[in-house]
Amino acid sequence: MEDHEAGAGAPEVGVSRDSPTPSGQASPSTGRYGRQVQPRSGNGQAGDTSHDHKGQNGPHQNGKPKKRRKRRRGRKVFARDEARPVISGTSVSAAGEAPAARPPQPAASIAPQSSIAQLPPASPRPEQGARTPPPLQELPVFAALDLGTNNCRLLVAVPTRHGQFRVIDAFSRIVRLGEGLTANGRLGAAAMDRAVEALKICGDKLRNRKVRKARLIATEACRTAANGVEFLERVEREAGLKLEIIDRQTEARLAVSGCGSLVERDTQGVVLFDIGGGSSEIALIDLTGQRSPRLANHIVSWTSLPVGVVSLAERFGGRTVTRAIFGAMVEDVAMRLRAFDGRDRLSHLLSSPKFHLLGTSGTVTTLAGVHLDLERYDRRRVDGLWMDRDSVDRMVEKLVGWDFQQRVANPCIGADRADLVLAGCAILEAIRAVWPSERLRVADRGLREGILSELMADDGVWRNSGRGRQ
Repeated sequence: MEDHEAGAGAPEVGVSRDSPTPSGQASPSTGRYGRQVQPRSGNGQAGDTSHDHKGQNGPHQNGKPKKRRKRRRGRKVFARDEARPVISGTSVSAAGEAPAARPPQPAASIAPQSSIAQLPPASPRPEQGARTPPPLQELPVFAALDLGTNNCRLLVAVPTRHGQFRVIDAFSRIVRLGEGLTANGRLGAAAMDRAVEALKICGDKLRNRKVRKARLIATEACRTAANGVEFLERVEREAGLKLEIIDRQTEARLAVSGCGSLVERDTQGVVLFDIGGGSSEIALIDLTGQRSPRLANHIVSWTSLPVGVVSLAERFGGRTVTRAIFGAMVEDVAMRLRAFDGRDRLSHLLSSPKFHLLGTSGTVTTLAGVHLDLERYDRRRVDGLWMDRDSVDRMVEKLVGWDFQQRVANPCIGADRADLVLAGCAILEAIRAVWPSERLRVADRGLREGILSELMADDGVWRNSGRGRQ
């Protein structure tokens, strides 16, 4: 199953969208799902879908230079049976260099059953005397992999302007690693097989690039499963990837780091939430003081609820959800939020027009896609979209009123998420009851973008290259 969300398709990471238009619709520059992962050109997501074309001057005819275009094509990468070099989570040495049989490729690769990820088109030649940025192939490459309860996602990117990066490869697949975990306390055999196959593709992608640094993380499913560590040992043997299980505080911080550019300069307070498959992270952010370049430095309180769309749907049922069942799901989450001691740390800002909610998850991007009545999910229109309170109310009410087949039929939900979306809406409703806001901003970005931002900042690539590089 390919995940709608690929981490690919916007301008450049770190760029904040403009304020909403009166209609509340996204501007053309905004943009999570698509059955096949498309590469994005920034904003923390993947690059342009076109191949890299370079014009070259040929012999002169009739006094005019003849232009030639050279097409660069991705080459297929297939998993092999030989032992894979292990890619660990901080710096990549042997893993960053491709095996001798498969030299590094300047153009993006096509992996089996994965998405096509290609380099963005060449920039026009700068005018004489203008500062020329380094060629894309010469920029340091960074990678982030997030193995969650529901999805396996990879982003590969290079730094661009200060605080921003361009994604040059991406992969995302729904693997449902946490399927059955709530009932059994262990990862199931079929779920582990699905995840390993997806991770093999990610490993091949990484081995075919010279990666300077990478961070490969696993979250709630591996955190809580009795056989989580055993599973990651299998991943290392079979896929050649060494993943780290991060704690919930780190997960919350990374989610905040990945969404920093969607918090505008005049904002005073934000409740950022990430509704995952097995857990939901919530961070309260106070920006009334002097603002730091890192949004995560302003977290005044946070919590991680041990409930997500997969675990909640397995407990209450996801296919047939009556209004009574939906209400029971909301109350289950509300009970957990009442035990959160730091929930009132932003109470002085809740009535301010400069306070809002910021959601990064499949739940909110799905709501946004339904709200926009998209025939196919379009990340450019969803990422950064503002929704007012009434719009969110209408979309939740609409989804609760749909039966399972109606949810399947919606192009922004589909069969892969039709049994999970109402559990996500229940978590959202419990959050909105605690922190009521007139506005919700939708983020089609999160952990991977946060990882990439922190890797690049810690490596000093933006500091060394200067603030003005394009």
